[in-house]
Amino acid sequence: MESPTDSDVNEQQLVEQIVSGHARIRGELAKVIVGQNEVIEQILIALFAGGHCLITGAPGLAKTLLVKSIAQIFHLKFQRVQFTPDLMPADITGVEILQDSTEGRRLTFVHGPIFANMILADEINRTPPKTQAALLEAMQEHQVTVAGVRHPLPEPFFVLATQNPIEMEGTYPLPEAQLDRFMFNVVMDYLPEDDEVAVVTQTTARNPTPIQTLFTGADVMRFHDLVRKVPVAEDLVRYAVRLAAASRPRQTGTPDFVNEWVNWGAGLRAGQYLVLGAKVRALLHNRAHVTAEDIQALAAPTLRHRILLNYRAEAEGVTVDSLVERLMQTLGMGERRKVAV
Repeated sequence: MESPTDSDVNEQQLVEQIVSGHARIRGELAKVIVGQNEVIEQILIALFAGGHCLITGAPGLAKTLLVKSIAQIFHLKFQRVQFTPDLMPADITGVEILQDSTEGRRLTFVHGPIFANMILADEINRTPPKTQAALLEAMQEHQVTVAGVRHPLPEPFFVLATQNPIEMEGTYPLPEAQLDRFMFNVVMDYLPEDDEVAVVTQTTARNPTPIQTLFTGADVMRFHDLVRKVPVAEDLVRYAVRLAAASRPRQTGTPDFVNEWVNWGAGLRAGQYLVLGAKVRALLHNRAHVTAEDIQALAAPTLRHRILLNYRAEAEGVTVDSLVERLMQTLGMGERRKVAV
């Protein structure tokens, strides 16, 4: 029998660190965040997978507080950018300015707020698409280019963007190319009455207990490497690919209800993020392999911002989430169960 290598031991230690850390992270966040268990899990999955998150919800649901608290737990440099109609791309990426030096005047690059580990793009859909697009290169390449010069961003690098529901006044829909860069679209809804009572009681009684740092940015980078080593069966990868492909209208094998209700379906990134997110979820639930349930649990946050419904679907009251649920029922791959998180 072969003895485990140092690499195997280190990987096992990382797995144990993630599993035990998951509960500790929940405990720290519970100091300031009540409920929202599914939201927290989806954001943590994106963080461990190295993906970006779009958080959708009405004002006042603690979206900003949640993101800032997660940055504290992981000891990440945090920057908040308030997206407003007059925000310019240079206000995010940085700008070159003339400065006096011993060698005379020369252009010096002044870093913008995007040079941090965790960026909170607050109310991203309140700024025009030109400024929204300033994040595209950063999200994909982890760098920004100013005046032809590339400036690498610090690692790890995450963008967590919040947006108000599109029906609200003064909002601009995000371009499809930018939406596709987000791993998940996490929906943050109003709390049940008991949880809301707990929030009001907690926030009007005393200052919350300070959040403790549990990890570092180096830990997060090691988690990224570990996640990609989690095995996944080919039939599960094929299931994720078929789930994304089935959302595309007018393709071979597309269900009739998709052709009837969908203008645009999910692209290749959807399948990639479904599998990557499923690997993280398996680790968080102390499993060394991916199951169909992991993929099903992440189908809605992965697909809901990648599927564009048409007017007929809206008129008939069809939502993206209900369409994704029907897609999973159509494709099968095991009994669809309500996932507890």
